[in-house]
Amino acid sequence: MKGGNIMARVLVVDDAMFMRMTIKKMLEANGHSVAGEAGNGVEAVKKYMEIKPDVVLLDITMPEMNGVDALKRIKEADAKARVIICSAMGQQAMVAQAIQNGAKDFVVKPFEESRLVAAVNRVMAS
Repeated sequence: MKGGNIMARVLVVDDAMFMRMTIKKMLEANGHSVAGEAGNGVEAVKKYMEIKPDVVLLDITMPEMNGVDALKRIKEADAKARVIICSAMGQQAMVAQAIQNGAKDFVVKPFEESRLVAAVNRVMAS
């Protein structure tokens, strides 16, 4: 725990392996840990149930089940789930839908480390 931030166990969900690796590096460099990874929405829901992470970083655009649908399933299973949506530029409608469905925050790709970490710290404090 550095700088008074609470360490989060994070589930990182993105269909791109390099994105997951990048996010993992950013989180670990800032005192958080990656509790699990998933490459699509179906896997994300399953992993959430298994590991009960503190925070989920959830990509919107993925095969099999998109981030908004995965978010709905996770929130149905655990109303207190803290989910941060990751989206590319131009996905405002999907982001708005995710926020309505209970996402706590969103970060836009390509994201800066400081923004990503600030979002995790903020939802941990809420």
